[in-house]
Amino acid sequence: MKISSVVPNNRRKAFEVTLSDGRTLDYPYARLSVQPGRSRRLDQVFVDAELGNEAFTYRLSSGEENSIHVEQVLEYNSDPDYLKDMVLYELTLEAQQRVARSALSKREIIRRLGTSATQFYRLLDQTNYSKSIGQLLALLEILDCEVELIVRDKPGALSPEDRSRRKKRAGS
Repeated sequence: MKISSVVPNNRRKAFEVTLSDGRTLDYPYARLSVQPGRSRRLDQVFVDAELGNEAFTYRLSSGEENSIHVEQVLEYNSDPDYLKDMVLYELTLEAQQRVARSALSKREIIRRLGTSATQFYRLLDQTNYSKSIGQLLALLEILDCEVELIVRDKPGALSPEDRSRRKKRAGS
């Protein structure tokens, strides 16, 4: 994913990042490690060609600068495609480790999966995001793994009870 343009919005205190697919996502100044302020004004912001247009760089009047990668923007905005790719990536790394430690030969694993050697190696390629989570789960099952999906609140997120109390207070 590439960044097409980036524009600072000082009123909203966020960068407006336009991606190559046409979507525009915000990235707040509050998430920056080097933040603009009264004494450190935002001087310049640009899509960084040296980083393959996959990041933008901003420079403050104090001379400090930093770069923000497109993955940070996608993660902040909870982009579903990005989150799916991260799950695929983590499962793939785990599968690679389990295959390396397995007593089963690769040929036996391929036979049990009912696939070709080429497809098996694509499944173990962490840069291939066209595979399905189901395929990886089948591979991990063959390797005697139990995959558990855990859904929990993000740190600092309000519980459903707290949200309900807030709504009641706001309504009164």
